[in-house]
Amino acid sequence: MSDDTEDEEPAVELGERTPVEGAPLARVSSRLTWPKEKSEVDRLEGDSVIRTPDGPRELSAVLEDVDETYFERHQEFESHVRAVIGTGPIPTAEE
Repeated sequence: MSDDTEDEEPAVELGERTPVEGAPLARVSSRLTWPKEKSEVDRLEGDSVIRTPDGPRELSAVLEDVDETYFERHQEFESHVRAVIGTGPIPTAEE
């Protein structure tokens, strides 16, 4: 890199930032240490709102539909939660 480079426009124009309600599931699971019981996940993070293809949902409500009661790793937890909420595009918040 040379010292005489000037500020350049980005090569790709970035669009308007569209808000998305809720936190990514990975962010919520990264705040926990594993292994963890489902009841402990609910106690610690149950009030967290996560992003789902059907819109934001409280983790506590999602955990009610998860049959597993103990998660060895965060990947196992995320897999069971995704089996309940599904996968797909996340809707953006309307302004």
